[in-house]
Amino acid sequence: MSKNVIYGVTGSIAAFKAASIVSRLKSQDFDITVIMTKSSQNFINPLTFRTLSQNKVITDIFIDDNEYDPQHVSITDKADIVVIAPATANIIGKMASGIADDALTSIVMASNVPVLIAPAMEERMYTNPITQRNIEILRKVGFKFVGPEKGRLASGKMGVGRMADIELIIQTIIEEVNAKSKTEDKEKKRLRGPAITRLYESGC
Repeated sequence: MSKNVIYGVTGSIAAFKAASIVSRLKSQDFDITVIMTKSSQNFINPLTFRTLSQNKVITDIFIDDNEYDPQHVSITDKADIVVIAPATANIIGKMASGIADDALTSIVMASNVPVLIAPAMEERMYTNPITQRNIEILRKVGFKFVGPEKGRLASGKMGVGRMADIELIIQTIIEEVNAKSKTEDKEKKRLRGPAITRLYESGC
């Protein structure tokens, strides 16, 4: 059975790595809906993700006639996980503050599935106390983080802030989805147990 991933891409030079992740997940039978922030489209074209995911790419919460499209939020109903990779300091700050002013933040706020974040930014932005506070806020409400790691950054300097290795992100996504499936299976068995007991007690 195909697993459903909502994949958010934000405005970082690491956005090109997201294409590799989407491609790899698609080859493993994941159904992927990509959501791109406005700034991310300065780094990579939505057509790339539409081709790789074989799904429509969401770039805005508004449609052509400027009416709100509730379907952009309803896609969370079938999602198994929300992934944001790369995740900028800006998107992390907006989520920690409960801001939902674009398609990606609106969908995160509307979802009740695991959220996995792979930060990517300059070291000073990552180590900034405000960013660290925002990350801690999100951790406390159950968001998971992978990375960042130390390496060459967009500035050319070495430091902590490089997006986690692609293989690690993919592995973490698979583990989180599998863990969610196991939890759901246990819950189904727990709910089915009393019903089966009542059936036997009734003599049927």
